[in-house]
Amino acid sequence: MTDEGLIHHAINYIEFLVSDMDAARGFYAAAFGWQFNDYGPTYAGIKKGAGEVGGLRLDAATSKTGPLVILYSRDLDASLEAVETAGGRITKPPYAFPGGRRFHFEDPSGNELAVWSEP
Repeated sequence: MTDEGLIHHAINYIEFLVSDMDAARGFYAAAFGWQFNDYGPTYAGIKKGAGEVGGLRLDAATSKTGPLVILYSRDLDASLEAVETAGGRITKPPYAFPGGRRFHFEDPSGNELAVWSEP
């Protein structure tokens, strides 16, 4: 996988927290014709062409504040340092997932976002 076509620090992926995976998949498939990549019972990627533009993540603690905005980075460690320097609060330090690595942070207003990079 390469970062060709990916834009540094642009919104890259939207993740929706859902309390019922089957109901959420059914709703979005029926309402918008979305298709999904299955990653087990707790995650489904939202297909767009050959790739993905978002995901549905099963979580008992869903939020009324909206989906998780995920930014792409060519250098996750540099982005982590920039977020901390700018006053962001790291809520989940960098961790590996099947597509690479990512971390979560809160901005000064308390909005949670994430940043990911390829392995």
